[in-house]
Amino acid sequence: MKVAFLGLGVMGYPMAGHLVKAGHQVTVYNRTASKAESWVGQFGGEFAVTPCDAAKDADIVFACVGNDDDLRSIVLGDNGALASMSSGSIFVDHTTASAQVARELSNIAAKHSVTFIDAPVSGGQAGAENGVLTIMCGGDQTAFDRVKPVMDAYAREARLLGDVGAGQLAKMVNQICIAGIVQGLSEGIYFAQKAGLNPNDVIEVISKGAAQSWQMENRYQTMIEGEYDHGFAVDWMRKDLGIVLDEADRQGATLALTALVDQFYADVQRSGGGRWDTSSLLARLQHIDAVQF
Repeated sequence: MKVAFLGLGVMGYPMAGHLVKAGHQVTVYNRTASKAESWVGQFGGEFAVTPCDAAKDADIVFACVGNDDDLRSIVLGDNGALASMSSGSIFVDHTTASAQVARELSNIAAKHSVTFIDAPVSGGQAGAENGVLTIMCGGDQTAFDRVKPVMDAYAREARLLGDVGAGQLAKMVNQICIAGIVQGLSEGIYFAQKAGLNPNDVIEVISKGAAQSWQMENRYQTMIEGEYDHGFAVDWMRKDLGIVLDEADRQGATLALTALVDQFYADVQRSGGGRWDTSSLLARLQHIDAVQF
């Protein structure tokens, strides 16, 4: 297919590359044009100077940007994607954003005879690079059936979970679960260290039982070694948890643990760890010890 990809961050860059490898004709756009030029040098395809130019004549336009406002900036206006998208084309948004903005943009897209699908992803940079992301989608079944074989270029699992907004709501569930798991893992390693146990040995044993998780398997060693200069940044997790807690207020849902972990991440930010991996919750506990000592 002829497709466009808007946003070449740590996720979008490899995702768009997988589309080329799958045989699609890809035009990319990035706010920093030099990044788009580098992408073309690596993968081929073409780059455009505006979202509008990138989206022209595309069957599907994919996007993966930072937040609600970033998304609006590439979709709306004279230079936005909708200004040139063809009737019957599909806009697929991989940004982790609010369910509200998904519904807002879906309604606007419909006036242009364009179908909007919200499709946030999980799996991190490694998942994007290896083409094994999990994609949670909200939107029209017919449109989903059309885009799924294309998304399979970088997805291990893609599922339609309901109407527009359902994908973003499912991603919120994902982030709620991750927040609790990382805090629990941090406290477990911290306790093992305080108790005089070898945390590597402990985790290697319990990871074969009911306590096992992706976070445990992929983060325990770097946590024990105090290495956090990688992975999904605390700043981005706080953005996501802010979206979660706002939606929880709208739904009348009490998320006590999520709200608490969000404040723990705020502590990490205040300590200068905003760009650290989310597993840096362990560093927070150790920092508290150091201050008390």
